[in-house]
Parts: sequence; structure tokens; C-alpha cells
Amino acid sequence: MPEKPALLPAYLIVGPDELKRSQAVARLRARVDGPFAAFNLEEIQATGDLDEVSVLASLNTLPMGGDRRVVVIEPADKLPKAVSEAIVRYLENPNEGCTLALVATTLAKTTRLYKAVAKVGARSVIECAARKGRDLPPYVQKLAAAHGVSIDFDAARELVARVGESTTMLDTQVSTLAALLGGSGVITRDFVEGHVARVAEVKPWEFLDRLSERDAHRALALYRLLDGSALGLLSLMTGRLRELVCARSLSARGASAALAEELGKKDWQVKNHLRWARGFSDGELEAFLSECAGAERALKSGADERTVMVRLISRICGAA
Repeated sequence: MPEKPALLPAYLIVGPDELKRSQAVARLRARVDGPFAAFNLEEIQATGDLDEVSVLASLNTLPMGGDRRVVVIEPADKLPKAVSEAIVRYLENPNEGCTLALVATTLAKTTRLYKAVAKVGARSVIECAARKGRDLPPYVQKLAAAHGVSIDFDAARELVARVGESTTMLDTQVSTLAALLGGSGVITRDFVEGHVARVAEVKPWEFLDRLSERDAHRALALYRLLDGSALGLLSLMTGRLRELVCARSLSARGASAALAEELGKKDWQVKNHLRWARGFSDGELEAFLSECAGAERALKSGADERTVMVRLISRICGAA
């Protein structure tokens, strides 16, 4: 078994990805396992009344029964200025038997504390950047594999839609679903829908994607959960239909590769547009644009919003 690399005197574990942060701290905690773990591991909350004397005393304490003591301070961005400055001075000549772990959701690179930790070593700053929305379903698939199960892309996407973008919550839910499957098998979208309650706010793009797929059941379900005005949502629907008209037109001319540039979007933002556009017949998208205009007139004339929108969504999805 390869020997673990020596720990640096200090680390800054920083970024909005809470699961990455907790995993990094867990790795440090594991370095002080043993009969003296309770003495060699100290976790300090950075409250307003924290004083530099107690912090420095903890950092300068020698390890007992081992060669390493770990002190975790969180959230480092909330440290009183006097304590922060004391740590900066301490890092000029740190205790060789102690590793300090400063944990924060954010800490500007221009701060003296950030710079002081960065000087400690090339690996002293552990970045825990947030994953972008489009990267979360593949990430969920990796989490599932780590729990001994698999999850198809649609199910992973549905889980993100229901739970939100918290990596800790996603990992917890995947772990729960894996346990329900007995530690093996495949997590399907139906399984997610049956066992995971929606706690995340529905995003308009999620609704628009289901509308573009002509999935009437899910589009209508998401519509009922959306906040905001019907006219605002109708504007987004009209915009998406126009994008699909453009996708279909470019495809017919053999110029599909120009879609992102034509719409002023990134490639990943339109990666499904061509597939969605092919789900409509010739002239169908243009007809739905006309129906959107009629729906707008009806809404502005005082018609019942839910009746107008449900009818339009059902029509676009081919369910009416």
C-alpha cells in the first residue's frame, strides 16, 4: 500500500460544492484516526466571539501519541479580523506537528488569509467549485456507481430537477435510492418519481425541455408547479418554438452546425434542439406559433389563465 503524502501545515478548502468540501475535510480527519483522535482533532466554529489566543493555543499544541494534529476552522470567511490576522502571522512559522484546515464557501483571493495559505504549498488551496447544471446528471451517474448501482441519464436529470444542485443532497438521495434497491440494480426515472419528493423550485427551462420533447404528462405537471405570470411563460414558450423552427429550417438546408451561432447560444444549450425539432411535422411549429399569438390575445382579454395554458401545452405536446 503506497504511503500517504505528508500533510502541509495548512489548507484552504474553499468553494460552493459542499460535498467536495466535506470529503476534503473527511480525508484530513482520517489522518488522525486512532486512540488519540479525540485529542489530535479539533474543530472550531468561526463565530464573532472567537479570540486569537485560543486559536493560536490550539494550533501550537503538539500532537499526542502520533505525529499529526489537525485543526479545522469553519467558516473561514467569517473569522474575526483579529483571528484572521493572527493566523496569517502564525503561518509564517507554523507548528510542524499541526495541520490547519480553513473551510469556506467563498474567500477572495485578494485577502491576506488566502494569500498566506496559498504560500504554504502548491496543493494548499483545495478548490471546490460548483458543478454547472448540465454537468450534474453525469455527476449523479458517478455517485450512483460509487453506491453500487447505476442510473440512466433521464433518471439522473429528474433527480437533479427534484432535489436541486446541492451535491450533498444528491449524494444522500442516491444513497437512499441505492439502499431501496438493495445495493444493486438500475435507478429509473419512474423509481425516482416514486421515491423522491420535489423540494427544488421548478425552473422554466426544465418545463420548456419537456414541452419540446412533447411529453404532455411531465410538461403539464411542471406547469402546475411553476410560479410567475402566464404571459411571461407564454413568451418563453414562443421563444422556444421559434428556436425549433430555426433548427428545422437549418436542418433542411444541411446547415445544422450553424444553429448555436444563429441563435446566439452555446453549443451545449442547443444540443437537443435538432432532435426535438424532428418530432414536429412540416408546418406544425409555425401553426403553434400562431396558436401562441391567439393565446396571448385571450390572456390579455381576461380569459382564464390555466384553461388557456393547459389547452396550448396539450396542443403543442400532441395530446389535444
